[in-house]
Amino acid sequence: MSEVAQTDVLVIGGGINGAGTFRDLCEQGVDCVLIERGDFCSGASAASSRLMHGGLKYLETGEFRLVRESLVERNRLLANAPHVVSPLPTILPLRSRFGGIGPSVLRFLGRKAELRDRGSVITRLGLALYDLYGRTQRAMPTHRILGRRALERRVRGLDAGIIAGGLYYEGQLSHAERLGLELLLDGERANPASRALSHVRITDAGGGVVTFVQNGEPQRLRPKVIVNAGGAWIDAVNRDLGLETTLMGGSKGSHLVVDNPALHAALNGHMVYFGTSDGRVNLCYPFMGKILVGSTDLPVPDPDAAACDEGEVAYMIAAVVEIFPDMGIEESQVRYRFCGVRPLPRSGGPVGSVSRDHSIARLALGDVPVLCLIGGKWTTFRAFSEQAADEVLGLLGRSRRVKTHSLPIGGGKGFPTGEAARAAWVARVAGETGLATARVAVLLGRYGTGAEAVAKACRNETPLASLPGWSRQELAHLCRTERVAHLSDLLLRRTLIALSGHLDSAVIAEAAEVAAGMLGWTAARRAEEEAAMVAYLEGPGRTPHQAA
Repeated sequence: MSEVAQTDVLVIGGGINGAGTFRDLCEQGVDCVLIERGDFCSGASAASSRLMHGGLKYLETGEFRLVRESLVERNRLLANAPHVVSPLPTILPLRSRFGGIGPSVLRFLGRKAELRDRGSVITRLGLALYDLYGRTQRAMPTHRILGRRALERRVRGLDAGIIAGGLYYEGQLSHAERLGLELLLDGERANPASRALSHVRITDAGGGVVTFVQNGEPQRLRPKVIVNAGGAWIDAVNRDLGLETTLMGGSKGSHLVVDNPALHAALNGHMVYFGTSDGRVNLCYPFMGKILVGSTDLPVPDPDAAACDEGEVAYMIAAVVEIFPDMGIEESQVRYRFCGVRPLPRSGGPVGSVSRDHSIARLALGDVPVLCLIGGKWTTFRAFSEQAADEVLGLLGRSRRVKTHSLPIGGGKGFPTGEAARAAWVARVAGETGLATARVAVLLGRYGTGAEAVAKACRNETPLASLPGWSRQELAHLCRTERVAHLSDLLLRRTLIALSGHLDSAVIAEAAEVAAGMLGWTAARRAEEEAAMVAYLEGPGRTPHQAA
């Protein structure tokens, strides 16, 4: 058995809450080990609607603190991670003037009420509050109410019953998984004594010593504090630690990537955030040349069994057709589907009414404190991480030395702002590497200022035969520098190949050849990795190696 290593903090879970807490603690000089049973950001953190948003619907339930925090954090992310977070003009379709006032008042007072129509009066009030709460570091225009004629100039093909629309702005998160990984790598750079490990399995937790296995090698660790950032798997992580809890009651959210050129053109760069006849709120917006549609909200007892089923596909298509009746969306246009489980607290009510706010449950493993990070959402991860880190610092008897409010993340460091600055950056890197300026511009869009290192690795590059927008050298660089352990890590998270609807058997085979060469896979291992990805592509959207 290996010797017992010591560390200040063990973070269990490499989703966004775990990654954010790890980065924050590393910045404070705290020695941390983070372990993740799958790949980093491979659970719910990879399966969101990819928005950095305030949560307009939370105003209806009186969650003003959450909305205010979300909008402030959204604005900060637009500054700290501009390579992956950008403004997204959003349309809220309106079918009446006074609709929804009564139910909104009842819901605000904590009473049950169905809200099937949000009229212009209640919408104007909500968007005014949205603007007020988002005034700190304001980065986008304030809202406007558009009449039908002005609305048609923005978005075409809306149902004839829509008389007006609210125009406001949210933040779009293009590459969620990259932001999570960059937080971890930033943390390791801030404190080289810390490390983040993926594809790890906990086998024992006796006597305050946690034993886990990575690549067949057991390791034993004695932390002073444990942070359980397992998301929907928090109760399962606690069982691994020998603690029986029933803290979680997650809900499944599924999304589609649809290839419909007519709808893509009609959206004209806007997200449409709309209510449907069943009272649910849905969305669709242009993403990577396709359309992202979401989402469902269904209770799920086992997060490992969650998958986007045919009923959910039909529901989301019908929801879009309800708002765009003449666009002719068909199931054959679905190029990709994905599913995640929201890390919601257990509740006796309907999952749609459970708060998306965050909290920390405090347990103990012997004399080792265990902090369970419950709830939260992408937009508020930094604030939640700060709260968790401050609790850990208190337990360790240490003080905060670095604030993360304005700390750039990964490729957001030194990101050129403005068209002229970007052109100058691209021209400089193109001149130094010999790559075409158009190619460097693509890399800047993918990696932020991290594109410079990628470009240097791509001198004399060979484009993939199956997907010329990517090269063998680019994939090799990711395998070498970004903790790729499986082919699914590369194709589903280090890149947006799958999410952009470009994943097929030819891409899988060519990427597997590159990964095998870089990672030293045998022919049998390569075949196994390819087969897992093909099965994923043809299946219901459950991540390969999630339970590794």
